[in-house]
Amino acid sequence: MMVHCMGQANTALETAYRPPETIAETNLPRPLLEGLALKILHLEGEVSLLELAERMRVSLGVAENLFRNLRTDQLCEVTGMSGLLHRFTTTSRGKGRGQELLAQSQYSGPAPVALKDYVARVQEQSVRNAEIHPADLANAFQRLVLSEEILSQLGTAVVSGRSIFLYGPAGTGKTLIAETLPDIYQDAVWIPHAIEVDGQIITIYDPGLHELIAHDPGDAWDRRWVLCKRPRVVVGGELTIEMLELQSDRYSSHFSAPVQVKANNGVLVIDDFGRQRLRPEELLNRWIIPLDRRIDYLTLPGGRKFQVPFDLFVVFATNLDPSSLADAAFLRRIQTKIKIDYVSHEQFHEIFRRVCQNVDLGYEFRVVEELILELGRRNEPLRACYPRDIVQHILWAARYQSVPPQINRDTIAAACRNYLIGPAAD
Repeated sequence: MMVHCMGQANTALETAYRPPETIAETNLPRPLLEGLALKILHLEGEVSLLELAERMRVSLGVAENLFRNLRTDQLCEVTGMSGLLHRFTTTSRGKGRGQELLAQSQYSGPAPVALKDYVARVQEQSVRNAEIHPADLANAFQRLVLSEEILSQLGTAVVSGRSIFLYGPAGTGKTLIAETLPDIYQDAVWIPHAIEVDGQIITIYDPGLHELIAHDPGDAWDRRWVLCKRPRVVVGGELTIEMLELQSDRYSSHFSAPVQVKANNGVLVIDDFGRQRLRPEELLNRWIIPLDRRIDYLTLPGGRKFQVPFDLFVVFATNLDPSSLADAAFLRRIQTKIKIDYVSHEQFHEIFRRVCQNVDLGYEFRVVEELILELGRRNEPLRACYPRDIVQHILWAARYQSVPPQINRDTIAAACRNYLIGPAAD
């Protein structure tokens, strides 16, 4: 999704990389760039220098260097002119070489950035460097009903740039709080389409996870980088140990970065921690060093390990007891533990009022008081999720019966019968 948010983008734009004008300035192996250009040419059939530069997200100078090298090696030939620029296609020798390269890897997207350039950029825009103040917390969480104490704890945790445990009973809003945390950040970061390590291309930018910020700096930036909001990556029960390693696509034969790399410079939420397909101790053993030293190690085919930054704010959200999920050594590395408990009487009313306001329903104080009494008779605590869920049941029933939805004693009672477990009060 493209958003216009130039206020957030200003700082990042000021530190945008200028586009390399030669192959040497890209800090990438020449054969890798030439191979990528040849694959694009083979797939397209014929391109101009400008079209090649656009596909590879490189400057016209780099594209021209590549064209001249391929032409010298008799892998391409000129077919005409497009304005003042050459148009060219593969020779028979170039077609054969292109097919060989595509058999090894079908990646034909933007040129990657060098690993050392990626590491430097992540360090420059670290989550620990983000300026966070109480007003940012208040603005991000304005739609939630939270105490000042909780907001202060959350703000302190975010400023630390380290990890956090949100724990407490089910239905108290831990997931919603965790998913809202990235809204605190008001700046932007640069994310590369891909990086290169030992001749392997590893994709990082993911349009399903990273939110683009529209900007127009002209030709003054390296288009191999994408300007985005700080990443917001959420994983739950689907998380496996394999998702923490390089992901190999057997069809395209290139790698995708693991979730923690895609979340670099942002927030990674591990929801329902302890209920994943991998055992908690597997995750904890895998990340005990990254959480402490803020570096991670990934493994390429053949066993070669390489180091990447682990610069992210990790949020563990669970309704299980943290001490039952992790040992003392791991819990020590998670600097902040915040218990999100049941809401107070006043908070329950405020949440209910806001829920009603959001769906254009009239809020009745006395009816909500009766609901609170009914919950007490059922030995049910005041969970933050109850107002939303009960109102949703009222809306469903009204839709089924083709009548206008209303908040009253009867509709509340019917919603409780459908939603709550346990005997109703007489």
